[in-house]
Amino acid sequence: QVQLVESGGELVQAGGSLRLSCAASGRTFSSYVMGWFRRAPGKEREFVAAISWSGSTTAYAESVKGRFTISRDNAKNTVYLQMNSLKPEDTAVYYCAARGSKYYSRSYDDYAYWGQGTQVTVSS
Repeated sequence: QVQLVESGGELVQAGGSLRLSCAASGRTFSSYVMGWFRRAPGKEREFVAAISWSGSTTAYAESVKGRFTISRDNAKNTVYLQMNSLKPEDTAVYYCAARGSKYYSRSYDDYAYWGQGTQVTVSS
């Protein structure tokens, strides 16, 4: 079992930045691929970013590439999502997820553990 708790979401103006954090507890954090997903109002949950065990491999959705950066600190059992140049279309609930595999995935079905989500609202 892995418990995940997100934080850092808030209201921000377009063009601004936020850093989301996801603190993990439970089994060995470093053995999990970590991902960030989001769900905007009226839309399905979508992949945002993922990071490998070691942090050496990352993947991003095209819509956030170049603006968002995923990272992890295995000593602190925490994964981060640095979000820059935010746009109103980034408004969503952001979820942290863990996958017990060495391969990342863009599909939310492949992640077994989820946090409760943190709201990010970008005003125009």
